[in-house]
Amino acid sequence: MTIPRRHFLFLSLGAIAAPLASQIALAQDHASAPTSNSRGQPLAERLAAYAHELRYEDLDAATVERVKTLVIDTIGCGIGAWDEHPVHACREIALSATGPATVIGTNRRSTPDLAAFANGAAFRFLDFNDAYVGRFAVHPSDNIAACLAVAESEGASASELITAIVVAYEVNCRLVDALDISKRGWDPSVFGLPAVALAAGKLMKLGPVQLSHAVNIAINDHVPMAQTRVGALSDWKGIAAAEAGRNAVFAARLARAGLTGPAPIFEGQSGFFAQVSGPATVDVDAFGRRGTQFRIHKCSLKPYPAVIYTQTAVVAGIEVAKEAGSLDRIAAIDIATTSRGFQRTGSEPEKWSPKTRETADHSLPYVTARAMFDGTITNDSFAPQKFRDPAVLAFMQKIKVAEDPALTARRGGAVPTRVTATLTDGRKITREVDHAPGFAERPMSRADVEAKFRGNVGKRWPETRTDDVLRALWALDQSTSLAALLVGLTLPPGRGA
Repeated sequence: MTIPRRHFLFLSLGAIAAPLASQIALAQDHASAPTSNSRGQPLAERLAAYAHELRYEDLDAATVERVKTLVIDTIGCGIGAWDEHPVHACREIALSATGPATVIGTNRRSTPDLAAFANGAAFRFLDFNDAYVGRFAVHPSDNIAACLAVAESEGASASELITAIVVAYEVNCRLVDALDISKRGWDPSVFGLPAVALAAGKLMKLGPVQLSHAVNIAINDHVPMAQTRVGALSDWKGIAAAEAGRNAVFAARLARAGLTGPAPIFEGQSGFFAQVSGPATVDVDAFGRRGTQFRIHKCSLKPYPAVIYTQTAVVAGIEVAKEAGSLDRIAAIDIATTSRGFQRTGSEPEKWSPKTRETADHSLPYVTARAMFDGTITNDSFAPQKFRDPAVLAFMQKIKVAEDPALTARRGGAVPTRVTATLTDGRKITREVDHAPGFAERPMSRADVEAKFRGNVGKRWPETRTDDVLRALWALDQSTSLAALLVGLTLPPGRGA
């Protein structure tokens, strides 16, 4: 019998090398285990110690509720993207291998790294999943796919899964607070590498030394370029974070098998600080724990399926359109945004003539114009006939986008936008919005979260089936079988298995 190379490697790493390597690494861990407050130690070791030390008992009820909210929101986004071609392609690749992790929407399983990849691609593709705003914006829920895949593969408990998700969020968000990679042209998905490596490693019950090597391996060869989000955007815009998750899960498996990685990965002569972010201080002692709020509470749910920098523009644009009465009365529109918002959504000519969905949902002029025309933004707003609509394209020529340093300076999770319309009679209408509905400062209720989930699911399930799925997901912390929970998300014949 011929065993496929990937399956052979999975068996080798998971079933042959791991026991011996784990014994060696366990001895190493006992000999030199770092702690999270060892300030003189390399950052990877301090992050590893933090992940290793955090326990479910350190999480309060509000944090557990927040995890469940974000899992529901993220899975809904993935189901909403089921029919997208790039998502289908990633799913088919994952299903070409076999393993212990469910490819969500099907009753079939793949290796944990490929399941993380396929599910992560679905979760992110519509750009509808959550956002965190630090030095720039990221989607920490990108990491949930890997946590689900590894937790199922390892037979982890619900409490272990929830704790791992909190670790992934905390590491991702805190690194975004401390490190600015955008100025050197690197992609934000880079922070998913250490976040997932630690969360996956924790679910694998790795010790601190193995966890630090998982971080080292994950980062060293997989730093992504920001070209992903420049100019005319490709399918990869929605896949890059899933690829980071895949690499990080595999790195954790390698570390479990006894492989070591380049260290110190952050502080080294050719390490992350020198090559990617520049010098930085990361205070791991300040990370969330018992008595200190976790960053997961500062993450926002998106009300609209578009890049975070457009969310407040939608709200402001709709209000301006309502007051104007007729869009024909508008002679010009000036949109003021932050430095990052301008860079990512309004600084390139492609944003005034989008040719792909990915460019359209990252175009401040298109998203604002479409919202003013339709009164909202939905997944249908990015159908080709929508972003090629001659009336909208002509209206977009009235729009100018510029950075306002005062908006850039705002903090507290704000993503401010000011929309000013100059009417044909010279009168001006202005609306400025800092937080859209669903942002951390304007959180969604359970009913709001369920409404968004139902909107993403659409008619893929009967209404009663959606009710059952939501009840099961809200009870995630009480679940005794993650595998059964995920198989319960299987789509009907013709859409699922």
